[in-house]
Amino acid sequence: MGSSSLAYSFSNNNLSFLSNLNTSSKSTPLPASPSSVVFRRVNTTNSLSQKGSSSSRPAKNESLSKLPIRKIPGDHGIPFISPTKDRLDYFYFQGRDLYFASKVQKYKSTVFRTNMPPAHFIASDPKVIVLLDGKSFPVLFDMDKIEKKDVFTGTYMPSTELTGGYRVLSYMDPSEPSHAKLKKLIFFLLSSRRDQVIPEFKNSFTELFKTVETELAAKGKADFGGPSDQACFNFLSRALYGANPVDTKLGRHGPKLVSKWILFQLGPLLTLGLPWLLEDALIHTFRLPPCLVKKDYQKLYDFFYEASSWVLDEGEKMGISRDEACHNLVFTTCFNSFGGMKLFFPNMVKWIGRSGPQLHKKLAEEIRSAVKSNGGKITMGVMEKMPLMKSVVYEALRLEPPVPAQYGRARRDFVVESHDSAFEVKEGELLFGYQPFATRDSRIFDKGDEFVPERFMGEEGEKLLKHVLWSNGRESDDPALANKQCAGKDFVVLASRLLLVELFLRYDTFESESAKSALGVSVTIKSVKPASF
Repeated sequence: MGSSSLAYSFSNNNLSFLSNLNTSSKSTPLPASPSSVVFRRVNTTNSLSQKGSSSSRPAKNESLSKLPIRKIPGDHGIPFISPTKDRLDYFYFQGRDLYFASKVQKYKSTVFRTNMPPAHFIASDPKVIVLLDGKSFPVLFDMDKIEKKDVFTGTYMPSTELTGGYRVLSYMDPSEPSHAKLKKLIFFLLSSRRDQVIPEFKNSFTELFKTVETELAAKGKADFGGPSDQACFNFLSRALYGANPVDTKLGRHGPKLVSKWILFQLGPLLTLGLPWLLEDALIHTFRLPPCLVKKDYQKLYDFFYEASSWVLDEGEKMGISRDEACHNLVFTTCFNSFGGMKLFFPNMVKWIGRSGPQLHKKLAEEIRSAVKSNGGKITMGVMEKMPLMKSVVYEALRLEPPVPAQYGRARRDFVVESHDSAFEVKEGELLFGYQPFATRDSRIFDKGDEFVPERFMGEEGEKLLKHVLWSNGRESDDPALANKQCAGKDFVVLASRLLLVELFLRYDTFESESAKSALGVSVTIKSVKPASF
């Protein structure tokens, strides 16, 4: 999913302070086409090769902005000392959201310079330009201005020893020859298995619900995260590869192996709840040795190598070695897809649980009515007839995107605009966008801090989809070989819709509670009411 780190979670701090900086009237969003049914035709034109190099164009010639040009506020401070202080503020003394909010207030700007962790000794250059509003953030999707080489996790890149010695697709820029071939292979995988997605999701998540119900009966409450992780891994393996991990040597160990492997890549961006001095020294100052997870990763690789022989055959036809193709499949399936679901599904359940029985009743009525009208069959087409369900998924993606951080390096000099000012960016500078601020922008979204289930319903709601940015692109755009938008964008939306459909076909309502965890949020189900109509 996407092209940035999955290591971030988001606390529910109110972001209304942003509105204090936005003094002009709220602009009306331009119309955008609604998201269509999953697995659309993909644009396979490599627009970078058509445009050619534009690095010599000065910023003043490419900007038609009438906004005042302002020097980017902020600085990077004293080498070593300031990046260390910023890292401690970011993780411990302020926390991520207050870290950004305090700088917005200090500089009176949603665009500014600062340092991003982990800094030394993992990342040699922590300096970034931060973009925190909904107008400036999308420049990170402009491949004419932005290079995406080796910035998937930000200011550092994990060792390629964790991915078989290869730089996998997520770390490649579209201008690199291997990018198009590898992304095309992912499109081939998704297209080839599209008919298996809905039935395998139902099978895997029926197992999840039975596990939750059994635990509820025995203990009076049930963990959602662990069973959800197992269901997600089983679903991805069965739907995409036709392999059931429980019937192989991997058994039920897949989710734990994946989580451990992800930790070794994203440790520098996580907080684990340890005493801060110990934790900062352990995972933020030096890299965890890849050798400690080598055997675990080999088990995952062996499973996917055996299960994906038909995909590897196609990769060879494209000029990709079987070994490189398999390492990319492991990363796409385990890091991007499983990692994204591991973060997003509990968050979506959290928001819906907090909304209470009234929303649950509306969802149950809409979902059951649409499915009944289709002869009891769940299809992509019938889900398009569930506007509230679709809106709820988009609203959860807006509020708590599974890929909230995006990075990109300036290919050339250009001008980036916030709502009120324009800023000159120089070639080679690293830009960082924190999406949960951009997608709660009060100049774009009314009540941007709140979960509004009906936000994306109707013609006006669909126009707002261009401002839902979770997939390293706009929700109204399509993945293509020449961009870095998530190849599985529509697959993820489909899976998220299926979770709500299966949930409210089975239950009238449920009660839950949530708490922060190292990789997002932990959700506990306290009660469920079986479907009564």
